[in-house]
Amino acid sequence: MTPNPALGVLYHWLGGLASGSFYVPFRGVRRWSWETFWLVGGIFSWIVAPWALALLLTKDVLGVLSSQSASTLFWCAFFGLLWGVGNVTFGLTMRYLGLSLGMAIIMGLCAAFGTLMPPIFNGTFASQVVATTPGRVILFGIAVCLIGIAIAGMAGIYKERAIAGSAASGYDPSAIKEFDLRKGFLVALVSGVMSACFAYGLAAGGPIKAATIRAGTPPLWQGLPVLIVVLIGGFISNFIWTLYLNFRNRTGHEYLASETMVEVTGRPTDQFTDPGGPQPIEETALTGPAVNVLVHPPAEVLREAVRVPLLRNYFFCALAGFTWYFQFFFYSMGETKMGAYTFSSWTLHMASIVIFSTLWGVFLKEWKGAGATAIRFLVIGLALLLVSTVIIGYGNYLNSR
Repeated sequence: MTPNPALGVLYHWLGGLASGSFYVPFRGVRRWSWETFWLVGGIFSWIVAPWALALLLTKDVLGVLSSQSASTLFWCAFFGLLWGVGNVTFGLTMRYLGLSLGMAIIMGLCAAFGTLMPPIFNGTFASQVVATTPGRVILFGIAVCLIGIAIAGMAGIYKERAIAGSAASGYDPSAIKEFDLRKGFLVALVSGVMSACFAYGLAAGGPIKAATIRAGTPPLWQGLPVLIVVLIGGFISNFIWTLYLNFRNRTGHEYLASETMVEVTGRPTDQFTDPGGPQPIEETALTGPAVNVLVHPPAEVLREAVRVPLLRNYFFCALAGFTWYFQFFFYSMGETKMGAYTFSSWTLHMASIVIFSTLWGVFLKEWKGAGATAIRFLVIGLALLLVSTVIIGYGNYLNSR
């Protein structure tokens, strides 16, 4: 396929938009705990959508997958499972480092490891990246992206200082009372590296891409069968974690219950209220919830029975799930347009996620009251992320010439 980096960047931006937007439909869910709507949405994200789009757009999905070696299928699913572990360790990072510092470290590590490790492992980093002008331009773009993520993290820290503890902040400031830089960095390292494993899973799916093209699939859709396998691994780790939370928080009945019990406190009861309030878009769109959202009040303090809109909840979860999947749907398309430097796709993906999820946060007034310093850092960080995508796209363009 003829490289077209400009179109590839556009596809990655569409993927980032999908990732930054998927959590919005979850806000329409009523009277379900986080773990309940996350698993229901995840079934659509990790099982239903991958199979539906692959069956619709590729040739002989079952034949292609059944022809693969056990090694190929294992590594794709295994890296997907590790990516899921990165998701579930996100909350621990928030506990020890706080929301903004923890997210900046995780996103930086995820972007760096997910982008650079594939060419290092396959032995092309020195010869095709460092030793070439296009490769060095792309490395510069990656560095700009990491600086942008760090500055966006600084904006979040100033935001925390300005509005921590207020209803608009969306998190419980007590979550950082256990601040521990050493322990927090170690957990962030695990979460960031594990989250980057999604890129490794996609890279391990090269034989699947080749097989589906031989079966007659247009090259643009070659990554869709790979997503089926990688996301099965991600489903396993998230499934285990959410079921554990269902058991611990006594919320397993919510999947089928037409009524639930809410606390009689005089507050509106039209929506399940997690401790700390709704999670910020710029947090949940990136990795997962902070620790405070995963612990609910004991069942014995809940008093009043209210109706649960099951059909509505399943609809919004399905909408969120398909939106989430489209981030990697467009990601796989963007990879096919980047030429020899497909590894740069991961940085483009990370940058666009931060940009669009943060813009959603601004639109939903999550930055209201953050202060002028936080806003200045935010604007600078987003500008650098935007510039990084242009630089990386230009590097790929130089190579395509």
